[in-house]
This record gives sequence, structure tokens and C-alpha cells, in this order.
Amino acid sequence: MRKITIAVDGHSSCGKSTMAKELARELQYIYIDSGAMYRAATLFALRNNLINNGQVDQKTLISKLDQICIEFKYNESSQKADTWLNGENVEEEIRQLPVSQNVSPVATIKEVRQKMVALQQAMGQEKGIIMDGRDIGTVVFPDAELKIYMTASEEVRAQRRYDELIGKKQDVSFEDILKNVRERDYIDQNREESPLRKADDALILDNSNLTPVEQLQWALVKANEIIQQ
Repeated sequence: MRKITIAVDGHSSCGKSTMAKELARELQYIYIDSGAMYRAATLFALRNNLINNGQVDQKTLISKLDQICIEFKYNESSQKADTWLNGENVEEEIRQLPVSQNVSPVATIKEVRQKMVALQQAMGQEKGIIMDGRDIGTVVFPDAELKIYMTASEEVRAQRRYDELIGKKQDVSFEDILKNVRERDYIDQNREESPLRKADDALILDNSNLTPVEQLQWALVKANEIIQQ
């Protein structure tokens, strides 16, 4: 059975990673979380005091890009791949609000995106992969056999993110998260470098009223139709 490349794009907090991970598990494909790569780069910038009041010291960050090493390593306990930054497991830290509030400005930097895209394309040369992000179907893998564009309403996405962070005992407010969702949507869709766009041949998956099981089954049907062609 042939292997294909599956590109999953869409808005923040719409469940791209969750669906892509489960789809990869079902198909026995490799999952690559491109968003985690930008989050790791953002964490690097925060740790090096390159972000102050939402403003990124772009010149210094660009000069330090060769100091950023991002890897994905399988975690036996969670049975998922964790994100590692320069030899340290940062999977939990990159999901926290400080990174979420600053990742979009970092991701708009042309040189940052070029570095991440090069890493992503190298990871996907052998097919049999699923990658999610903002520009996977339009920039990273424009020839992907299956492209999925995921979305959901702002309120639904904010509620999901709120529930996730509260479950992790983080002190957050729904209003702050909704504001962050709206801000990230605007930045993602209006940045000059690789803005969030639906690829012309992408299939739309609005999961505002779907359960995780329902959206996974939808994606499995679409993937198997193409794999078996």
C-alpha cells in the first residue's frame, strides 16, 4: 500500500494536532507538529530575553537561529512524540500561555519560517507523514496528496483551550484566551510571510460540532480513499 503526505492546516486551537496525532496512529504514519517547532523557537527567544512587551528583537533572534535545535522524541509513557529544544524536553512549557501569547509574532519572521520550513521538508522526504500547521499545504508540502483545512468558531476554540489549561491547573481566564485566539487569527492570516490560507485543493473540516471520534473517522475515510487509489 502506497504512502502519502497529509497536510493539516487551520486556525489556532481548532484541534489540528489532536486529530493529526490520532490519524497518524491509525495509519501508522509519522506525525510532525510544526506548530510545536515555532513554539520551541518562541521559548528560545523568551529564555534569551529577545521578547519584551510583545516586541521581538528580530535581528538578534535571526543571528541566533543556528543555535536552535528542535527534535521530536517518542515518549513511552504518553505514547506520543515530545518536543525537545537543544536537548531538553519542553513539551509542557511550550503549551503554556506565555509562549501562546508570543508565538505568532515570532512565526511572522521570514528567516524563522525559512529555517522551520527547511527542517520540515527534510523530515517529510520519505512520505508516510502527517504534519499540521498554518502553511503546510500551501508552502511546506504543496504537492501533498491530502490537504485538510480545519476550523471552528472562535468561542469553541477558546473554550477548548481554556478547558485544557484549567485541566493542567493553570491560572487563566476565558476572556484572555478568547482575546489571544482572535489576535492569533489576525496575525496568522495577515502576516507577509506564508500567511494562513486554505489551499485550493484542501478539504474543509469544520469541527465546531464534531466529537474527536467523528472528525477522526471523517479524516480516515478521506485518507484511505486516496491511499487506495
